[in-house]
Order: sequence, then C-alpha cells, then structure tokens
Amino acid sequence: MRTRLSHSPLCWAAVLLLSGAGTSAFAADYVDLRRIEPIHGDAAAGAAKAAVCAACHGPNGNAIVPMFPSLAGQRADYLYHRLAEFKAADPKAPYYAASPMPAQAAGLSDADMRNVAAYFAAQARTAAPAAPGNAKGETLYLEGDLARGIPACQGCHGADANGPAAQGNQYAAYPTLRGQHAPYLVTRLNNFRGNLPQYSSNDFIMHGVARTLDDDSIQAVASWLASLPPKEKH
Repeated sequence: MRTRLSHSPLCWAAVLLLSGAGTSAFAADYVDLRRIEPIHGDAAAGAAKAAVCAACHGPNGNAIVPMFPSLAGQRADYLYHRLAEFKAADPKAPYYAASPMPAQAAGLSDADMRNVAAYFAAQARTAAPAAPGNAKGETLYLEGDLARGIPACQGCHGADANGPAAQGNQYAAYPTLRGQHAPYLVTRLNNFRGNLPQYSSNDFIMHGVARTLDDDSIQAVASWLASLPPKEKH
C-alpha cells in the first residue's frame, strides 16, 4: 500500500469548498465533530447492552452480512456520536425510517452509548477474505483527482484509512474505514451523495465530497478499502 501523504491544508480547503462547510454554512443546530472530547466508557458494561447488536453487526461487532457495517475496532468517538444521532433522530424521517437504529438507540442512556462504543472499539476486527485491491480506488483515496475536484480521502481518514490523519486533528470523529465491507461503504457514500440528513459536520463535509464521485469511483474506493487487512490491536 502506498502511503503518499496529501498536503493537509490543500485537502481541507478542497473539502470545505466542495461542501460549503465553513462554519457559517452549517445548519444552526448541527453537531460539530471536527473537534471533540475523547469518549470513554466501560467496555465490560457495554458488552451486555451490545448483545442485541449481533443480529445485524455480527459476533463481537464483526458483521457477517456485508450490507451491515462491522463495528469491531471502530473508533469509540465515532460510534458514540452515531448512536447519539440515531437517538436524537425523528424515526419517521425518510432516511431514518428505513433504519432499525433509531428504535435500537431510543432506550439507551448517555452512559449506555459510551459503554457500547467502548465495547466495540475494544474488539478485534477479523480479517475479511482476501480480495484484490483496486488501483483506481487506492489512487482516489490517497491522492484524489484534482481535475475532477475530488479531494484525497486520507486528508481526514489517514493514509492507512485507520482514522484521523496523522497530520490532522486527532480529536475529530472520523471513522476507521480499512477492512469495512464494500457494499456498506457503497451504500453510505450513495447516501452522502443524495439527501442524507445533515446532522453533523461530517455529513456536510461528506455530502460535498461524495457528489464529486461517480458510481465507478465509489465502487473503486469501497473495494480498495474492503481489501485492506485490519490493523492489529496493541
């Protein structure tokens, strides 16, 4: 895997221009995930609450059905804020009405969400079956495509696709993408490209990025990310 680093200021400028994501462009009640406090919880306490999640997300958060995301090894801050989004959502709104997550999150307290997030973050991601990497997807992820206005994904998600870029803000809720199921990633990018509710700064930014991607580019990036082995936990 190449690890060529993008120039972070250039990448961020491109993302912000694409998304209209200067602070004044966000909705008045958006949740700003660009600078957050670290999320801490009790993983042991979260295990019991997380048991029901296995129906979709698999044992220990390793999803078997690729339309569902694997949660094992995901960043606790990202998981917590996603749960908070689902808990706050209108379950009758178009995007949320198609998801079981608002109902699942409705009964969780803030402590529950922190504990569940800590539990899944502590789990090891199992390696997916080996699949060939997609060279186009790798290039788009690491370098973007200036001619098409596509910023490099690594500017936020890191050169190793394991979370915030080393040269960026470590206190930002950007998810780990490596080893995630390609069908889920394709669906998520298509949601961002469409009319996904803009709950957080991540949604504003990703809407701007995703609308620069055609179907082939989305599939290429998703396939490449899915081919990456999970990082070992230390």
